[in-house]
Amino acid sequence: MLGTQTLFNIGFYAVVPFLAVVLAQDFLLASSAVGLILGIRTFAQQGLFLAGGTLADRYGARSMILIGRAVRAAGFLILAASLWASTPVLWLFILGTLLTGFGGALFSPGLNILVAAAQTARDQEHHQQVRRATLFAWLSITGEIGAVTGPLVGSALWNWGFSTVAGFGAVFFVAIGIFLAITLRQPVPASATPTAASSRTQRTTPRGGLRRCLKDRGFVAFCALHASDLLAYNQLYLAIPLELRRHDMPTQWLGLIFAWISILTLGLQLPVSWLAGRIGAASTLRAGYLLSASGFFVLAFIPPSAFGNEASPLRILCAVTLMTLGHLSVHPTALGLVPKFAAGNATGSYFGLLSSCGGLAVLLGNLLFGWLLSQSQDSSVPAFVPWLVLVIPLLLASWIGSRVVRDRLLRTHIA
Repeated sequence: MLGTQTLFNIGFYAVVPFLAVVLAQDFLLASSAVGLILGIRTFAQQGLFLAGGTLADRYGARSMILIGRAVRAAGFLILAASLWASTPVLWLFILGTLLTGFGGALFSPGLNILVAAAQTARDQEHHQQVRRATLFAWLSITGEIGAVTGPLVGSALWNWGFSTVAGFGAVFFVAIGIFLAITLRQPVPASATPTAASSRTQRTTPRGGLRRCLKDRGFVAFCALHASDLLAYNQLYLAIPLELRRHDMPTQWLGLIFAWISILTLGLQLPVSWLAGRIGAASTLRAGYLLSASGFFVLAFIPPSAFGNEASPLRILCAVTLMTLGHLSVHPTALGLVPKFAAGNATGSYFGLLSSCGGLAVLLGNLLFGWLLSQSQDSSVPAFVPWLVLVIPLLLASWIGSRVVRDRLLRTHIA
């Protein structure tokens, strides 16, 4: 699964980063329309994770992974087909874009279920909960390798046109699907705890997973609070580019920033995960949310002059470093907590709700942040106000979310 995650991201990032370029150059759309289409694509993936997780509980992780592969491959093929005619077909391109997102919503919860099952077996084998880097930390690293490699592959194919790039993505995902169909031969229980008791529970109650998940007030509260992490991390694609433009800094700095994020992820994810295992999940979440909030605090209240001058990237690099360290801390930790909240029940709905809350937060939070940012440029509101949309949820998550986790772990005698 870890190696497959690398392949997933190679195929994905070979195509998706070029969608905005095609929409602007081939379809001549305005920036607002491009942003809307890409925002809907993101919501089609993150926002529908709950549906994908529920289906994985009912029909099995293996089945939904294979179906999701097929849907994403079909989406890439439709993207290529939209440019085959003499006049590009916009509705076909939008359909392909949505299918790439929906495919991810189908297979990602299944992938998380399998990794959670392996993590649980690993913990039982070594009679420990989290004393070393979790498999979700390794999942983050292998995914980052694909995220770095994918755009390079897409750029190499760009000279033959976007249809070739998208066609490569379709063929690549078909090949991955065939590989998984062969290697994942045995049906995989949707429950993340591989015991006989949990297997009996899985056979009798998979359809109640969604209802049970939504009735778990502690987990619903944690999902709502943890959504601030995805909202914060998504600002690498919205707030950071806008901040560069606001200070008239060269666009090339954006490439440097993303390279720095990859270096941090590949170099520090395992040490951060090891430290998280030493201090515990609640303390890790509290510190991680505060780190991310500190990054936005830098952008809100510390002037560029404190780092040299307006054209210096050091202020933004400082903020991005804090945000990335926060995400490296809380993201694997939150995923690793899902089976513990599920307590032996089907985990697909739990993984799905966690991601769907994040997708909804990104959609609504970006709209509010963008509106406040435009108001601040007109001097209608102070310049620091838009950043509070990002800082306050993280502070609440640090204060309340960590308490929710601590109380749950204490109640179930896991801590």
